[in-house]
Amino acid sequence: MRVFADLKPEAVFRYFEEICGIPHGSGNTAMISDYLAAFARERDLACIQDRLGNVIITKKGSPGNENLDPVILQAHMDMVCASEPDFEIDFKKEGLRPAVRDGKVIATGTSLGGDDGIGVAYMLALLEADTLVHPPLECVFTTDEEVGMLGAAALDLSQLKGRRMINLDTEEEGLLLAACAGGLVLQTHLPVDREPARGVTATLEIRGLKGGHSGMEINKGRGNAILLLGRALNHLDKKASLKIIDIQGGTADNSIPSEASADILIQKEDISRINKLVQTIRSTYAEEYKLTDDRVDVIFSPEERPGTKQVLTEETASRLLTALLNLPAGVQTMSFALEGLVQTSLNLGKAETTDTEILFSYAVRSNIDSEKEHLVDQVRQLMESLDGSISCSGSYPAWEYRPDSPLRRLMVQVFEDQYGRRPEVTMIHAGLECGIFSGGIEGLDCMAIGPDITGIHSPAEALDIASVERVWNYLLEILSRMTQAE
Repeated sequence: MRVFADLKPEAVFRYFEEICGIPHGSGNTAMISDYLAAFARERDLACIQDRLGNVIITKKGSPGNENLDPVILQAHMDMVCASEPDFEIDFKKEGLRPAVRDGKVIATGTSLGGDDGIGVAYMLALLEADTLVHPPLECVFTTDEEVGMLGAAALDLSQLKGRRMINLDTEEEGLLLAACAGGLVLQTHLPVDREPARGVTATLEIRGLKGGHSGMEINKGRGNAILLLGRALNHLDKKASLKIIDIQGGTADNSIPSEASADILIQKEDISRINKLVQTIRSTYAEEYKLTDDRVDVIFSPEERPGTKQVLTEETASRLLTALLNLPAGVQTMSFALEGLVQTSLNLGKAETTDTEILFSYAVRSNIDSEKEHLVDQVRQLMESLDGSISCSGSYPAWEYRPDSPLRRLMVQVFEDQYGRRPEVTMIHAGLECGIFSGGIEGLDCMAIGPDITGIHSPAEALDIASVERVWNYLLEILSRMTQAE
């Protein structure tokens, strides 16, 4: 039985529900890519599926509009997989559990993937329909956007004829995006040395933070669970005798981590004292984040029986805490060109301990390439001073503002006619694939739109149903007027 059967527009939500049923986390897009290719074959639509799973589906213009210049529509098929504490799901094999609540679509226990499943659903509904008015369509579905725009970066853009593009990957209705930040994925590598030690094993956890998108919500003052865990470990290390076994947290470099934990080794006689210290840390964090993360919690869980464990050496633990306390994080500079816009930032999104090293994964973003490079140099120098190193991948260019944009003028006019007010044309501190497309297609006129989605990249993600319908009608009118303009 369909969960979204009564929602409008029917075709959009039908396809969105089908997408929710297909595992499509970043790095696991083979099934959704094959689904899109099969969709095209079943409808005799021209389709290209490349080695990375990117899919391009083309459709002729509506009757009388077959010879017009095509328009590119673009969305990415992967999602950030995030779940609530203790919620059991295998994102590689299981679909989501969608539901409707208070006028919004959510996924029970997990992120929803409205970023960018709803953009994919819009395009499929357009490709299916036979009564809509539009120019020829080139619908581009890319892979692994959330982990460095890897699909778009490898896409052969010479296959596209369009010189106008509408990206369907934004999260605020009424914002027409005309530029965005560039960025890259940065990993730090801290070598690990271990030694045996005897004591009681315990777990120290940070929970209850809101998390969120590391571009759109990096300036909202939300706590980073990995960094708060580092502070807590440093405080306990100064007050009690403890050894660190490992540290882990977060789910993706571009998601502000809502949880993190460390396994530690302590002495049984210190349990009561550490409990009191943790209570103090919990109160401190609650006060600091009462306006942004009012459910932050610090949990200390010791075991009863002592044993021998392989722990980080004192030197390795010291380097780890130095890194956590001193690596740059969050907003670095604000833009003077556009009030309220973050210009340069980095997000520590994931921590992982292996047998040989501790890995930190960052999303680095900037509208200024030189500031992005400076930030990378800053992290590199600190890590090298700690006998560590860094590696960078998934670099993507900024999407620069185009002063003269016929597409923007058209979209502003259609918005004013539909909504009775002028839209906000702006740029964002988040990465969009528009930068890659604009850099690879000479003269491309590009804009980005989308419906209201809150809590993206987190289990609190919610897609506004009424907004989806309004943006659908807005998109249809833009495409219709493109045929009139020509």
